[in-house]
Amino acid sequence: MALLKFLLCFLLFPLIFPSSIAGAAPMLPPVKAAYWPSWVLETFPPSAIDTALFTHVYFAFLMPDNRSFAFEFPDTTVAALSQFTTSLTRKNPSVKTLFSIGGGGSDSDLFARIASDTSSRQIFIDSSIKTARKFGFHGVDLDWEFPKDTTEMKYFADLIIQWRKTIDREAKTTSRPPLLLTAAVYYASEFLTYGERRSFPAEAISKSLDWINVMCFDYHGSWDTSATGAHAALFDPHTNLSSHYGLRSWISAGVPRNKMVMGIPLYGKSWTLKDPNVHGVGAPATAVGPGDNGILTYVQVQEFNKRTAATVVYDIRTVSAYSYVESSWVGYDSVQSTTTKVEFAQAIGLRGYFFWALSYDSADWEISTHASNAWVDDRL
Repeated sequence: MALLKFLLCFLLFPLIFPSSIAGAAPMLPPVKAAYWPSWVLETFPPSAIDTALFTHVYFAFLMPDNRSFAFEFPDTTVAALSQFTTSLTRKNPSVKTLFSIGGGGSDSDLFARIASDTSSRQIFIDSSIKTARKFGFHGVDLDWEFPKDTTEMKYFADLIIQWRKTIDREAKTTSRPPLLLTAAVYYASEFLTYGERRSFPAEAISKSLDWINVMCFDYHGSWDTSATGAHAALFDPHTNLSSHYGLRSWISAGVPRNKMVMGIPLYGKSWTLKDPNVHGVGAPATAVGPGDNGILTYVQVQEFNKRTAATVVYDIRTVSAYSYVESSWVGYDSVQSTTTKVEFAQAIGLRGYFFWALSYDSADWEISTHASNAWVDDRL
């Protein structure tokens, strides 16, 4: 079955992504990544991560000081950073560690201030490199959500170009391998906000970053309680809110496929059905459902399904799963939808996949294990 799905994706590739696969960028080692949220340190320490399932693990998140633009940490953060890198590399010396800067809800205006000027950019960049080297990280990730207009998109480009030059210069000076430089980005390369169209700087991204983590999720949520939604739909027959659309936009913008990593969520979104007898994707709803503001981690989805004896449905149109019982409805990625997405990502020539977030998977690493097994190392 897995091989059949893989072949189907490959055969459909010329129709879905018109660019010839023969012109795809050279093959590189795959990225099987995940973000570890540092606020779960007490309940889910880095030592609990099964590093055999991942090639790269991100420490999330750090922020620079809003006045000096450098990284300044309290003792607790220093200890957490040291514990993170030491624990992971001790368990698996081949796993690469990066720290991510920013995150959802972080101060976007601070990034704009830093990126707007050469000197402030350099302070920030030098401090990020110093932090990475001090704590033994292999790279740095920028999660600026999001540059709000064309001016800030230019700042974003200026920042990553200068960052790359500094990383390369530092590596040459110290005779060390250059640090990885990645960024978490919106699901599409361009989008409309407050009447203004803004586009990510594809050329600067292609030349300056090792890869981008495309956030292929959160297409639907608590901001729209009128209908259920597949919040990480691979396809959507009615709108552009899909990973297919987003990934295609990045490829069309000129970002090489081997510099794109597809995001997969380890959480679901829930709604309260208007009519319990009408329960498909897009069914009428009246409010958010179970969970924290309509959000459940994958392990909570499992518990919900078991506790309520919910009916579980795989929606082939969107490549997603949902569960329902009475008026409660939860949409999420199951083993089947996750493995299909991973096979799809590999079939169209992407670099790999990443999860948000570690600690959300089941205790036996169900989703992460199936995802890792689904990616075929065709370099062998």
